[in-house]
Amino acid sequence: MEFLGYGLSILIGISLGLIGGGGSILTVPVLVYVMGISPVLSTAYSLFIVGLTALVGSVEYGRKKLLDYKTALIFGIPSIAAVYSTRKFLMPLIPDPVFHTGDFAFSKNLFVMVLFAVLMVAASVSMIRDKKKEEEIAAKEKKYNYPLIFVEGIVVGVLTGLVGAGGGFLIIPALVLLAGLPMKRAVGTSLLIIGAKSLIGFLGDVGNQPIDWTFLLVFSAFAISGIFIGSMLAKRISGSKLKPAFGWFVLVMGFIFWQKKYSGRATDTKMPLCNNRHQNFYSAAHIFVPSILHKKIKNLLP
Repeated sequence: MEFLGYGLSILIGISLGLIGGGGSILTVPVLVYVMGISPVLSTAYSLFIVGLTALVGSVEYGRKKLLDYKTALIFGIPSIAAVYSTRKFLMPLIPDPVFHTGDFAFSKNLFVMVLFAVLMVAASVSMIRDKKKEEEIAAKEKKYNYPLIFVEGIVVGVLTGLVGAGGGFLIIPALVLLAGLPMKRAVGTSLLIIGAKSLIGFLGDVGNQPIDWTFLLVFSAFAISGIFIGSMLAKRISGSKLKPAFGWFVLVMGFIFWQKKYSGRATDTKMPLCNNRHQNFYSAAHIFVPSILHKKIKNLLP
């Protein structure tokens, strides 16, 4: 399973090199379900892996003069403060379990994975959806809405701190629509923002979480090798054409992880037993959530 995990880490890097975001959403599921690391610790590891990989990737964009440092500062400063505060202060304050209802205990790990599942679907939909309309709007309206950029930086920082995802699928549209950046410059600037906020956010976990530095550095090295491969492939493959296909891949992976989580819960004898009401809830969610998401996504497609 470790070899599979390292192979998937290369894929994460390739996706960052090709499309600038979205691939990092796979990091936490790979760490949890393939490498067997707890969800809360996986979010910390993901910050380091994604941050280091994205920062290395941003260097190439910098050489091509495709970085907007002013926008990166306006978006990055509140985002960095938010992600660091979330990891250092908010995450330790979240109780475990989060709440009880009857015989059911909603654990902290479950809370992280449920929130992550929502963001995973949002990321896949963002990649599947046609970006031409956003690019057309950006081409017509060059409005620099810095107050909104600042606010979104805070929101993305909090979400990054909670689930360990880079948030490129939120950052890139914001940079295109609110800062009027061309798509390539938005991708490069996004990588710089993701790298800075994720690595600084990870510092909030040092001392709060047990860090296996050997594993972390090895896993990151594979991801970084992937981003170099992605950068080379980007010269031959259109990232805009690849993004919808990768979005579907992320969505399928999300359904597989949902199935694994549901099946694991049904067979885990250490978990507290649920009453019939809660069992019915999980069964209904397992059946209807994929079909509902499919309908929503179908409506978004051109």
